[in-house]
Amino acid sequence: MRNLILNTDSYKTSHFLQYPPGAEYVSSYIESRGGVYPATLFFGLQAFLKEYLSRPIDIVDIEEAEAVCLAHGVPFNRSGWEYILSAYQGYLPIEIEAVPEGTLLPTGNVMVQVINTDPQCAWLTSYVETALLRAVWYPTTVATVSRQCRDTIQRYLQETADTTDGLPFKLHDFGSRGVSSEESAALGGAAHLVNFMGTDTLSGILAARRYYSIDMAGFSIPAAEHSTITSWGQEGETDAYTNMLDQFSGDGRIVAVVSDSWDLWHAIDNIWGGELKTRVEQSGGTLVVRPDSGEPTEVVPEAIEHLMTHFGYRINSKGYRVLPDCIRLIQGDGVDADSIAAILAIMKQRELSADNIAFGMGGALLQRLNRDTQKFAMKASAICINGQWHDVYKDPVTDPGKRSKRGRLALIHDDAQGYQTVRADELGTRANQLMTIFRNGKILKEWTFEEVRQRAAQG
Repeated sequence: MRNLILNTDSYKTSHFLQYPPGAEYVSSYIESRGGVYPATLFFGLQAFLKEYLSRPIDIVDIEEAEAVCLAHGVPFNRSGWEYILSAYQGYLPIEIEAVPEGTLLPTGNVMVQVINTDPQCAWLTSYVETALLRAVWYPTTVATVSRQCRDTIQRYLQETADTTDGLPFKLHDFGSRGVSSEESAALGGAAHLVNFMGTDTLSGILAARRYYSIDMAGFSIPAAEHSTITSWGQEGETDAYTNMLDQFSGDGRIVAVVSDSWDLWHAIDNIWGGELKTRVEQSGGTLVVRPDSGEPTEVVPEAIEHLMTHFGYRINSKGYRVLPDCIRLIQGDGVDADSIAAILAIMKQRELSADNIAFGMGGALLQRLNRDTQKFAMKASAICINGQWHDVYKDPVTDPGKRSKRGRLALIHDDAQGYQTVRADELGTRANQLMTIFRNGKILKEWTFEEVRQRAAQG
C-alpha cells in the first residue's frame, strides 16, 4: 500500500494520453465549495507531504505499478515514471501552494494549488488528485467539525460560566475505535487536537508528534468502562466504584467512572451521593460521573440536578448553578455538534452552568462525515500549451454549484472583505496568502502544532 504510483484512481493512469498536444503545465486547485459549515479549518496537508511526497518512487514501484495496471486493463505511463526516476531521483516534479495550516477559510476559496514543474510531466498534476484531495478533505473536515463544537461550547461558557479556562478540555475525542483505519484515527485525532486538548486517540497524539513537532498535544485521565465495573457484579457496584477511588483519586487528580451499568439514578443518589459522598468530597480531586445511555437532553440536566441534590451547588456571578469542584459529569453517548448545542441550551434554560459538563465525541467526530460534508473538490483551472496559458473550467447547466474557477489563482485578505480568491494575473501589489510549501520532493515551509493552534484560535 506504499506505492505512490498506485495511490490514485484507475482511470487516472490513462490521462497522460488525453491532454492536448503541446501541453506543458497543468494547474489545479482544491476548495471547499460549500457544505454544512460556512468556513473550513485547514489542516493535515503537512502530514501527507512528510509521509508520502517526501519519499521517492523507485524502479520496484514502477515495475509493480506496470504489472498491476496492465493486468487491471488500463494503460501505464512507464516512460513518464522512468523519466521522473531518472531526472528527479524519483521525487515528484510538482509545486504545491497552500494557505497556512490552522487558517479558518470561508468556503468557496482556493486553499491549495498544484502545478507540475517540468513540461514533460503535465499529466502529473491531476494524477495526484486522488491522494492529495483525500489528504486535505478528511483532516480539514474533522478540524472544522471540532471547531464548530468549540465555538458552541465557548458561547455557552461565556453566557453561563465565570470563565472559559476549562474550554480546551470540554470535548474529548472518543473516536479511535469508530474509524475505518489507524491512519484515519491518527489524522482525525490530530485534527481535533488543533481545537482541544482532551483525547483518548493515541494515534492522533503520535501524528501530531511525528508531523507537527509537538511532544504532547493531548491529555487523558484514568476512566472506567462497563467491563471493569460490571465484572464486580451488580451486588459489587459500590466496591467497583470504591476501587476506582482507591486507585485513582487524590489531590488534583481526576477520575471518570461510567455509572449507568444498571441504574444511573441509584448510582448517583445512593452510592456517589450516599455511601461514597464523603469520600468524594474529601478526595482533593474530581470525580467525573459518566452516563452512557438514554436521551442526552433529558438525562444530562437530570443527572446534574441529582448530583446537586446530594453535593450542593453554588450560584456563579452570572446566576447559574455550578457543582462543587469535587464532582462533574461527562456525556459521551449520542454526542455530535447538534446534540452538544441542544444539551447546553436545555442546561441554560434550567439555570445550569456549562461548567458542570464535558463531552466525549466518537464516530460523529472522526467518521460520520465525508467529502461532501464541506463539498471538497480538486479541479484543473489552467493549462499551458506551447507556451500559452488557457483557462480550464467546468460550468454544468445541470448543477451551477459545481462551476469551477478559471486561471492560475491567488488568495487575498483584507480586514474589510476577508478572504477572496482572485486570478493570479490580477493580483497586482496585493499579498498572496497562498504560500509555496513543496517543490520537487522538498518541503519548503513547515508549521509546528503550536503555530497551527494559535492561528486557529485567532480564527
